[in-house]
Amino acid sequence: MISITAIFKGKPEHNDQIKNMLQHLITETRKEEACVRFDLHTAENVFIIWEEWKDQPGLDIHNSQPYLADFISQIRDLVSDPIQVYKTTQVL
Repeated sequence: MISITAIFKGKPEHNDQIKNMLQHLITETRKEEACVRFDLHTAENVFIIWEEWKDQPGLDIHNSQPYLADFISQIRDLVSDPIQVYKTTQVL
């Protein structure tokens, strides 16, 4: 199992647009066979995506999807800081 946490802070004036983009990303990602979990958490204009993947090949397929590339290219202008992405391993 592979866990990914992505954290980003949206510019407040773009929060509705970000939420719409995330809805599309989440809907498409959850269709992927290797996706175990793809959840969104938020507090004000901070967005946290918590992902779990069955294996690295499945994550590689996800990372090559056009809708993910579109999201990444569009979100750059809507956030106040670069997106932080952490690939983690469960300890306990």
